[in-house]
Amino acid sequence: MAKQSHKSALLARRRKRVRKKITGTPECPRLTVRRSLKHIYAQAIDDVNGKTLAAASSISLKIPGGNVEAAKQVGRSLAESAKKNRIEAVAFDRNGRLYHGRVKALADAAREAGLKF
Repeated sequence: MAKQSHKSALLARRRKRVRKKITGTPECPRLTVRRSLKHIYAQAIDDVNGKTLAAASSISLKIPGGNVEAAKQVGRSLAESAKKNRIEAVAFDRNGRLYHGRVKALADAAREAGLKF
């Protein structure tokens, strides 16, 4: 149990360190990625006004979200939603997670669909 709480504490430290540097504005919102074992979630957030401008998740798309293919679909869906709201560029926030696997797949799919970051 102690090992898991230590890992959680390290993740929280990384998340906090990154959030000090990355903030979302109305012109360039923060694209944050949250993943669990079963699902993956992504949001474009305007931190200045405290609003979510675009969102997508494996739950809203009704797909099992524990794999790379689901992350790609969520990335494409988020990019389409962002384009409808006239969002061209975002600041990518990986939420303290490593940039590989599902997080990377989501980011690459959003880039391919037209988001710049």
